[in-house]
Amino acid sequence: MTVTVAIDCMGGDHGPDVTVRAALDFVRRHDDVCAILVGIEDRIRPFLDGAEEPRLVIRHASEVVAMDESPAMAIRAKKDSSMRVALDLVRDGQAEACVSAGNTGALMAISRFVLKMLPGIDRPAICAALPTASGHVHVLDLGANVDCSPEHLVQFAIMGASLVGAIEHRERPSVGLLNIGEEDIKGNDVVKRAAELLKDSGLNFVGNVEGDGLYEGVADVVVCDGFVGNVALKVSEGLVQMLALFLRQEFSRNPLTRLAALAALPVIGRFKRRVDHRRYNGASLLGLRGIVVKSHGSAGVFSFGSALDRAADAVRTNVLARISLRMDRQARQRVNQESESI
Repeated sequence: MTVTVAIDCMGGDHGPDVTVRAALDFVRRHDDVCAILVGIEDRIRPFLDGAEEPRLVIRHASEVVAMDESPAMAIRAKKDSSMRVALDLVRDGQAEACVSAGNTGALMAISRFVLKMLPGIDRPAICAALPTASGHVHVLDLGANVDCSPEHLVQFAIMGASLVGAIEHRERPSVGLLNIGEEDIKGNDVVKRAAELLKDSGLNFVGNVEGDGLYEGVADVVVCDGFVGNVALKVSEGLVQMLALFLRQEFSRNPLTRLAALAALPVIGRFKRRVDHRRYNGASLLGLRGIVVKSHGSAGVFSFGSALDRAADAVRTNVLARISLRMDRQARQRVNQESESI
């Protein structure tokens, strides 16, 4: 099958300079993909460098959603924005996925408005992969939903497990619930109730996961509300930046430490590759009737290419169908349980 990805070329800190170059590399690396470059044509075409690529076309959109623009204004006032047009292409079946590095709030709001939700899903969730000691873990929600009910957390778990099961070919991915302790008595009422529901959900629920356990690789999927998830993500990013700064400062302290840095270069290089956030760029907006991937706004060409790869993988592995199937199974299980209790 051929996967067509609609790319919001105007979004992010760098716009077409990054998105167009990444799209060119994307279609050259994969024989089964096409890309629709959505945005202001006069600003897109110069970055193609005269390349003739039949699997890459331009779709003009006259407006741009600013990074600080309110979601409501983006929906009402900018119906021909590159973000909106890219999502319209997914809705209309001209593309299977949309990738944008633009305004997160606007992307979430427009996606929900244009694509609507999958049956049984109340709210979309932002899901991304983070590195762990044994590989990586998918965490959701990372900021879309500040307040969640226990039922929402169960829905997030189903979506996350469906995503990991699809793209990593795992029959029963393990699911953990982010909490302040591993014991059942820990956490607030929402988390305690969510744990009870997850135990009866049929998912491979491994229990509560503490913050330090997030990076130990104790679960394939870790679920939390968007407030907790976003704080955990930003704290992690800040910690990595601080450690990198400390390493640079210590290795440049004097001639002897600079010499030590040269000797340690192979180790430092391997360490950087293991924690390289660019490899994990691309957060999936799960729960929508279409594949939408949010790239980091400051992403470079390599990093944005990772987001494009993530979108194509989600299409190839039928993530939407897997989520729908699991939600249908969950609904039937709930009906059966209610019938038995009568």
